[in-house]
Amino acid sequence: MPPVLAEIRVPTAAHMRGLGRRLAALLRPGDLVVLTGPLGAGKTTLVQGIGQGLGVRGPVTSPTFVIARVHPPTGAGPALVHADAYRLGSRAEVDDLDLDADLESSVTVVEWGEGLVEELAESHLEVRITMAPTVADGPLGPDEARTVRLTGRGERWSAEAESARLALSGGPEVL
Repeated sequence: MPPVLAEIRVPTAAHMRGLGRRLAALLRPGDLVVLTGPLGAGKTTLVQGIGQGLGVRGPVTSPTFVIARVHPPTGAGPALVHADAYRLGSRAEVDDLDLDADLESSVTVVEWGEGLVEELAESHLEVRITMAPTVADGPLGPDEARTVRLTGRGERWSAEAESARLALSGGPEVL
């Protein structure tokens, strides 16, 4: 059973960015992060925090229409490859992006990548964001609570599960 590193209640967009910054401290070149969640769940907001934590250049925005963006580091850290697989329908289309070309030297984060990109790396971090239903069952605003579940897949995350749990345990409510 893959280790669940953390399950965190994230009350606001600002907290989601903060979680991304904490997560960035755990990431290293060669890491693949697969984000899953409905539209508006905060996937790009989390990646903005990861970008801040890695110290990369440029504003991190949704790559939905360009499919992938590379954010070079401002210092000695790794680049951030931020991809959006929402418009991709097959692994062959993922292969066309050549995400694996930058994988060893970068942190690669793929939104909507579940079922498409996991095989790019021997290990990956799965980040699943869910949104709590509101009383009126209407659409959630950007500052309504989400739950973020981080699951390590593969040897890299199994070996570091406990240290990852400790690093992620501060901040927003840990469930």
